[in-house]
Amino acid sequence: MLRLTEIKLPLDHSEDDLKAAILKRLGIAANELISYTLFRRGFDARKPSAILFIYTLDVEVKNGAALLARLQGTPTISPAPDTRYHFVTQAPKNLSERPIIIGTGPCGIFAGLILAQMGFRPVILERGKAVRKRTKDTFDLWRQGKLDPESNVQFGEGGAGTFSDGKLHSQIKDPKHYGRKVLTEFVKAGAPPEILYVSKPHIGTFRLVGMVEEMRHTIESLGGEIRFQSRVADIVIDNGQVRGVVLANGEHIASNHVVLAVGHSARDTFEMLHRRGVYMEAKPFSIGFRIEHPQSLIDRARFGKNAGNPLLGAADYKLVHHASNGRSVYSFCMCPGGTVVAATSEEGSVVTNGMSQYSRNERNANSGIVVGITPEDYPGDPLAGIAFQRRWEARAFELGGKNYCAPGQLVGDFLAGRPSTTPGSVVPSYTPGVHLCDLSSTLPDYAIAAIREALPAFDKQIKGFAMSDAVLTGVETRTSSPLRIKRNEDCQSLNTAGLYPAGEGAGYAGGIFSAAVDGIQVAEAVALDIMRSAGKR
Repeated sequence: MLRLTEIKLPLDHSEDDLKAAILKRLGIAANELISYTLFRRGFDARKPSAILFIYTLDVEVKNGAALLARLQGTPTISPAPDTRYHFVTQAPKNLSERPIIIGTGPCGIFAGLILAQMGFRPVILERGKAVRKRTKDTFDLWRQGKLDPESNVQFGEGGAGTFSDGKLHSQIKDPKHYGRKVLTEFVKAGAPPEILYVSKPHIGTFRLVGMVEEMRHTIESLGGEIRFQSRVADIVIDNGQVRGVVLANGEHIASNHVVLAVGHSARDTFEMLHRRGVYMEAKPFSIGFRIEHPQSLIDRARFGKNAGNPLLGAADYKLVHHASNGRSVYSFCMCPGGTVVAATSEEGSVVTNGMSQYSRNERNANSGIVVGITPEDYPGDPLAGIAFQRRWEARAFELGGKNYCAPGQLVGDFLAGRPSTTPGSVVPSYTPGVHLCDLSSTLPDYAIAAIREALPAFDKQIKGFAMSDAVLTGVETRTSSPLRIKRNEDCQSLNTAGLYPAGEGAGYAGGIFSAAVDGIQVAEAVALDIMRSAGKR
């Protein structure tokens, strides 16, 4: 098989046009082409009037070796890499120890799936509920302002990514093609096959729910065990070695291998680990607001006359501005055709996030507009970032009316420094509701100043971005974990053997895709260490 890259065709090209481009690139006749498959399809919209599709293809031809030798040195033609997943080991049937995984977000699910596929029968502990029960509890917050601190956007089967745009792309390095394994397993679980080749695949919340359930059933069918409403209250450490966990109900589960895949909002777990002396340190993260525009505005700005083309779908964007006060402001977790959602996990706080369905057909586009901060902004112990987040989340709760409504402000008023009192043409999508006010006290002064400078700058890239009726909703504080639980080259805690910090919560991922990839990497490390401990290879 040959890998062809950078094949560019106009938006209205046909299948015959694609085949002709392959033949031209390779310099072969039609009868020499056996087959081809799409590996990646993206598009270049830098010229909205002349949008191009860009293909990466795996091609099978007659006399492929000779053709490759003839074309050697052509930068867009190479041997197709082997992207199949290869298990690092298999557990013996008489193995007694079972690894523990804490958390059923994408990291925990994939760590559990890989370990189960290798025969290690993992025990997976989730503090929240199964995904459908969790969905009901989450909707209770959105519709009625009723929060369950153990079952919400952050906690429960599927993790925070269940209520998101379901983005499955990342800029991580992936030399072992773990990402292909992630996408393949998602398709097996019910994701649309197109995620295997579109450049920015996404799934959406409703499809994710069924997929998460299917993956749970697969893990269980392979001997894994998933226990819901099983919060880990303590971890047992003996002379620097993990020996098991203690649940909130007092139950002790023994294991020398514990994967910590708790997500970025398990603050009580972080506090427990800090008390137990597990090494961690503060890390940078970002804070800001959600911004909403009409999706049609974003489509026109990005696609011009091609706005609305079903092949392109709803347009997204990615923006960065380096403010004069030294802060970086950027768009985060952009959700085309989506909604702003309540994402708190603690009483007395308001947190926002974004969500889209697979169709991305809601009226508004939204994204986080966030400002980078560092531990210098919240000095103290490794948990200081949590206290910093809580301060601004509590302020948002207060300004929103202390009923889980969120504070909001029109962009025109925010830039002018005056409170908003009446809504404009953009209807906020956040539920239970948005209370219009002055957002200037919901973030540190340096963040407010940086965002005020960034919005007009973004308007130069996307005309209308700083429209006066666009809506800002506060606050976005859970962009990533505020700490990192450091690990060594074997993926184990620096000072606690057998503890495997993983995914977003430990500071090693950012989003569904990278968290899932990290789960695979950690699962392999756990499997190999168990086999070493058992004297097997």
